[in-house]
Amino acid sequence: MSRQHNFSPGPGVMPTPVVEAMRDAVWELEGCGQGLMETSHRGKAFVAVHQRAKARVRRLLKLDDDQHVLFLHGGARTQFFMIPMSLLQGGRAAYLDTGTWAFQAAEEARRFGTVDVPWSSKATGWDRIPQDKEWSVAEGTRYLHYTSNNTVAGGQFHHVPAVPEGTWRICDASSDILSAPVDGSAFDLLYAGAQKNLGPAGTTLVIVRDALVQAANRDLPKMLRYDIHVGKDSCYNTPTTFAIYAIEQVLRWLEEDVGGVEAIAARNEAQAGAVYGAIDATPFWKGKVQPAARSRMNVTFTTGDDALDGTFVSEATAEGLLGLKGHRSVGGLRASLYNAQSDESVAALVSFMRDFERRHG
Repeated sequence: MSRQHNFSPGPGVMPTPVVEAMRDAVWELEGCGQGLMETSHRGKAFVAVHQRAKARVRRLLKLDDDQHVLFLHGGARTQFFMIPMSLLQGGRAAYLDTGTWAFQAAEEARRFGTVDVPWSSKATGWDRIPQDKEWSVAEGTRYLHYTSNNTVAGGQFHHVPAVPEGTWRICDASSDILSAPVDGSAFDLLYAGAQKNLGPAGTTLVIVRDALVQAANRDLPKMLRYDIHVGKDSCYNTPTTFAIYAIEQVLRWLEEDVGGVEAIAARNEAQAGAVYGAIDATPFWKGKVQPAARSRMNVTFTTGDDALDGTFVSEATAEGLLGLKGHRSVGGLRASLYNAQSDESVAALVSFMRDFERRHG
């Protein structure tokens, strides 16, 4: 089987060395005599993997000692309600509405308190990201929630929003975590579904400051309590051992093979620049997000003709360029350029775009 060019928005492309390590570990995990999916989560072999994964997260995100690293079930969507259920408790929160997932997170939070939306670009198709001077939060706001990258529409924060003293900063970083340098200690709660930049689907990285753990509502089912998961080191029930192993391998690749977050950021910027360069070079293509807000992870664009966009997807698929159809809610085209995306795949996409324009322009 030949591996084709994968531009899927998630589950996304994974580094080849990691896929090879996962293949081998399924048969035997690091010489323990058992396959990865057969090994006890309390056994020495997996405990070592788990602790290495947490240590790598801490180093790469530069976390404080009072920030806990958790691997939880339920995807980012579970955090949409687990956060307000735990922390809002009838109070007030602010949500910046910059995309589909930010909007849905705010909708879930309304079940548990007052939700303010001090800024939204929904009316213009989520085509831009706000600067701090464009919004503010009400006095007494418990936390600000924002989504750092809009996987669907293709907008991305290129800064960390400011919050007033006494307001917690919470971020859904599912689709751009560790794609560029960021000070993880700036967040009171940071979460990310694994299936974009961290590994396979099945687990969610949650980084939560101890003050929030202590303040969280404990009159909840145990599976929805941060203090339970912290106390049990993500092992209150059987954790997602396969996904955690894969995450540790992805982080090893990022640290040791690539050279760290700064190195991957430079590669991501170059790859996104190549695709945006092809879009901007001609009126045949139209970008869907204002240039200052463009995502380096999810490049959204269109020909302006739905039928021609469909032809592009069909022809690209036939050429081994997979996953380029835009999200069903917005249409158009989308190329996802997560950390593991190869320069060869990006070059193949740009070449195909130029050829497609020559034939259909």
